[in-house]
Amino acid sequence: MSERGSGATAAVEAATSRAAGWWSACGNAGGRASWTRGRALAAPAVLTAVLLAFHRLVPDAPGHLGSLLESFLPWSGLVITVLFGLALLRRSGVALVALLLPVAAWTHLFGGLLLSGTKPGGPGLVVVQHNVSDENTDPAGTARSLAEAGPDLIGLEELLPAALPVYERTLAARYPYHAVVGSVGLWSKLPLSDVQKLDIKPAGITEPWSRGLRAVAHTRHREIAVYVAHLPSVRLHATGLASSWRDESARLLGEAVAAEELHTVILLGDLNSTADDRGLTPLTSRMNVPARGFAFSFPAVFPVARIDQVMARTATVGRIRTLHPTGSDHLPVVARVTLG
Repeated sequence: MSERGSGATAAVEAATSRAAGWWSACGNAGGRASWTRGRALAAPAVLTAVLLAFHRLVPDAPGHLGSLLESFLPWSGLVITVLFGLALLRRSGVALVALLLPVAAWTHLFGGLLLSGTKPGGPGLVVVQHNVSDENTDPAGTARSLAEAGPDLIGLEELLPAALPVYERTLAARYPYHAVVGSVGLWSKLPLSDVQKLDIKPAGITEPWSRGLRAVAHTRHREIAVYVAHLPSVRLHATGLASSWRDESARLLGEAVAAEELHTVILLGDLNSTADDRGLTPLTSRMNVPARGFAFSFPAVFPVARIDQVMARTATVGRIRTLHPTGSDHLPVVARVTLG
């Protein structure tokens, strides 16, 4: 046997010996206490499992606590990891067994997002969604970066009048068709028609506000209604999440999707919400969301949530991923939408 093989065998034997020693400690007089110690760790493990499995039962009032929990639900995996480490340090068998519950619940909710998935078949479109930020100092560089991903459709939000000509000029060669309504825009390799403003303005907003458009993209296979939307921002206060305007705007957008006469709809937007947030139920109840990929998009410096969304009706959204940072505080997201 080579020295490398001998060294590997020795390392395996050492690791096995340590593991055997640990389990031996759990099995004899000293280790028997492992099934009684660590109950303080078992309690938060069970609570985490309950919150994961029954998060829809958490009341939204006061302070939209249910939405707040659901916005950061994937990060409960960190809680599970910390509890697992503490259970090992405490050599607590009861805590390790209790941790099986949140692990199972988290895997059921989010495990599929970690899978690579199979390459989708059939006709489809590659789409990019990006909030370019009204403080972006490099719109030309942002436009070039998005075009390099080669999408068929690009949905943009927070377009300023001063920056709009830069996006139009930079994207014109690859994207001859585009539509802009208010502060949102759609660039396309496909012909566009029937561009309309989407009225998703909450009643409480009195100043000029236009953040939604609808256009028809003409593919070789069918006409597709493409929506680009930017829902109102939310604010986190000591009393909870202020999201009433966003929720109202999501309801209006969901009603527009429900009334859409074309069979297939693709939605690109900064929805200021995660797909798990009940505030987006008017949309997620009517549309398909990505089944693969986390693609946390905000904030760009340390993304903690995907609030930039790609959804579709009568079509499947494939694995979603982020692109390289631009001059925005959001990361762009890209996905392939397979036409059903």
